[in-house]
Amino acid sequence: MTLSVDIAKRFPSFGLEVKLEAGDEVFGLLGASGCGKSLTMRCIAGIETPDEGKIVVNGEVFFDSAAKINLKPQQRKTALLFQNYMLFPNLTVEDNVAAGIPKDTPRAERDAIVQSELHRFDVAAFAKRYPAQLSGGQQQRVALARMLAAKPGILMLDEPFSALDAHLKGVLEQNLASLFDAFDGTILYVSHDIDEAVRFCNRIAVIERGHVMETDASRDLINNPKSMAGLKLSGCKNAVEVEKINDTHVYCPQWGVKVSVLGGVPDDVKGIGVRAFNLQRVDEPGCNVYRVRVDRTSDSRFERMCMLSFVDRDERAEPLVSATDQEVHFLHQRMFWRVSLREQDVQLPEVGEELLIRIPPEHLYVVNA
Repeated sequence: MTLSVDIAKRFPSFGLEVKLEAGDEVFGLLGASGCGKSLTMRCIAGIETPDEGKIVVNGEVFFDSAAKINLKPQQRKTALLFQNYMLFPNLTVEDNVAAGIPKDTPRAERDAIVQSELHRFDVAAFAKRYPAQLSGGQQQRVALARMLAAKPGILMLDEPFSALDAHLKGVLEQNLASLFDAFDGTILYVSHDIDEAVRFCNRIAVIERGHVMETDASRDLINNPKSMAGLKLSGCKNAVEVEKINDTHVYCPQWGVKVSVLGGVPDDVKGIGVRAFNLQRVDEPGCNVYRVRVDRTSDSRFERMCMLSFVDRDERAEPLVSATDQEVHFLHQRMFWRVSLREQDVQLPEVGEELLIRIPPEHLYVVNA
């Protein structure tokens, strides 16, 4: 089972140019809203038509602009699960599950397939009900049953948990585990949530503004991101653009400070990143130690998040702004620091306090894309 996509589609204010290869795996498309994740899926399903390129699924050409091939959606044998599940409101649960089964399938075989999937997803008791009579979780299970009943060549899921609360999301994730175990082939999974993507996906493609920035194994994206987009989507709060000074140092205009880097600085360096929980409070000056001021704090159940401004900013740095002047710019100029509330005798930082913070070079990410 394979998927090969190399397409382009252009709009007045947006261009999609995506190239990716996937095998018998759960392959994630990770990116912010509007980056082109869902559009890519819709092109594969035939709902949208690329301007040029080629789409091949399991050896069958779905689209080829050069050869003038463009199969209709119903010819493509894809299963696309939308955020709102797209159940037919006028059909019962069992008829919804049967909707994707080929019409020439013998009645007995069709009924057996429907019953098998209803039981797999524990919705057999609702077979005669209509979608409006089901909860959101029940509707999702029906949609998943319909996907498998159609025996598609590829499964595609478009942010299936985006509208669910945390508790229900945790329960329904187990439904997806059943779906993935039962399907032998390529599964595309769209998400903007890194934790969700890592939980489900073998590999992840990071998409930004219509382009694939990097493709990595899920854990590699967390431990060794290679692009600014991947760095930010991996959950790194402190991801900033830099300029190369020499082989061991970069300058960060955003913070107005020079930062020491281990392992060498590439000529095409784009940015650096450090996770908020890796920052260290220290008592004396040293390498990558900076005098900072605590400008804002907020507490959750287990940690205090602090926003820090650099006191000794370089003369090239733009003046610091306050939150009342411009909130977005205020955030842009600060560094995030997470302090655990679980530790005993921890010295909690307070607003207005000045202290020394170390950015450990060994915990710095350096990216060049």
